[in-house]
Amino acid sequence: MIGHYTYTEFGLFLAGVIVCLIVDLKAHKENQAISMKDSLVWSIVWTVLALFFAVYIALFHGTGDAMLYLTGYLLERSLSIDNLFVFMAIFSAFAIRDELQHRVLFWGIVGAIILRMIFLGAGNTLVLLFGPYAMTVFGLFVLWTAWKMWQQMHKDTEEIEDYTNHWSVTWTRKLFPVHNKLEGQSFFVKIQEDSRVVRKATPLFLCLVVVAICDIMFAFDSVPAILVITQDLFLIYTSNIFAVLGMRAMYFLMAAAKRYLCHLEKAVIVILVYIGLKMLLSVAVNIHIDPMVSLAIVGILLMGGVLGSLIWPEKGAE
Repeated sequence: MIGHYTYTEFGLFLAGVIVCLIVDLKAHKENQAISMKDSLVWSIVWTVLALFFAVYIALFHGTGDAMLYLTGYLLERSLSIDNLFVFMAIFSAFAIRDELQHRVLFWGIVGAIILRMIFLGAGNTLVLLFGPYAMTVFGLFVLWTAWKMWQQMHKDTEEIEDYTNHWSVTWTRKLFPVHNKLEGQSFFVKIQEDSRVVRKATPLFLCLVVVAICDIMFAFDSVPAILVITQDLFLIYTSNIFAVLGMRAMYFLMAAAKRYLCHLEKAVIVILVYIGLKMLLSVAVNIHIDPMVSLAIVGILLMGGVLGSLIWPEKGAE
């Protein structure tokens, strides 16, 4: 038993998530950017599934548990907004094309499902041991990604063909072999060197690792918040996973909008700076900004980017 939920229920939940992820993967197996329409449809699908799950809990375990689940889900969705913009900056820092981003986030979500199960099982212990240090490092990392995104925005949008001098390849080569080029959707490639075949990671795999690490870092922020609402591991985990799944579809909605709104990227950079400073303030001076306040600030900044794009479109834009 997990609280008063059975292992069968937990297994069926995971099986349902796996089936939906397989359908999602099959629907996006081509190397092409996800459209705004498609991302909107999937965002609605994941939201509806999350609400249907709340109905299941209400019918079989009472409305009290259903309300706890929904509260945790809405909180996690609010907190996960930060993830969207950090992922956008990571893809910019790695110069990953739009058509390859779905594969990275798909496997990033699979990793998040496993890692969050471990993380939530450990609960407050990990937060107490590593929380402040993790938030400090991650806050600095977010500020750095904002800077890299700003630099990338002012460069030509040419695809990087050779990653030899890219920061991720330079650092990782000290640990294991890394290929210096993207090879389609492949995370690993086999390269003939002298008389032997060497298996090397591609820059796409390095990007996936950074995305997975970022999800763990965000867990240091979200886990303490949801533990205040409920200590039931089943409710915590299911609300977390549905929020993460919905976040991925929302990311592509935002990424698609960025292609049409010329000033939205500037708003994203300002949001990243806000997220990084918020994390550092929570550690340095113990200032914790309410999630709803953060959501409002992010919403205002995004609206500013949208309105700015409509009022002052780029010269030559149709």
